[in-house]
Amino acid sequence: MNRLLSAFILLIGVQAYAHAQADVYLCVDENGKKEYKNTGAVKGCKKVELQGITVVPAPVFPAAGKKPQGKPASSPTDFPKVDEGTQKARDSDRKQILQDELKAEEQKLANLKKEFNNGEPERRGDEKNYAKYQERTNLMKEDISRTEKNIEALKREIANSK
Repeated sequence: MNRLLSAFILLIGVQAYAHAQADVYLCVDENGKKEYKNTGAVKGCKKVELQGITVVPAPVFPAAGKKPQGKPASSPTDFPKVDEGTQKARDSDRKQILQDELKAEEQKLANLKKEFNNGEPERRGDEKNYAKYQERTNLMKEDISRTEKNIEALKREIANSK
């Protein structure tokens, strides 16, 4: 068994060495400048003998989204358990909270769109400079976009809830 393992390791090492090894030449020009190259024998170049290169393959990880095969993960024995009725009540509370947040975000979006006035909100007294007006308008666009994304996320979360 030990010999078989040693032979296997030796075989892998030889394959890695043969695969990773390449000829390297040390070239010296007329000014004495040294340069390493992988090109063939050129005038002023000598082949350099290198020590073996160790290549370690990267570990293989399961692809994202795939569950590892084998025994499913279980909770530790001292992990707190929740009875079914309590869990259903928690899920119901969670869903109600999400629906309340959704309603608030939809109201916020309606108010933002009303104030935005199709890209032409009313100018305020402190916006004598047009650049300030444009800055506020751009901030309003960002707020509208963010609120729409929040609404989408809340709808997804509600759809995924039990």
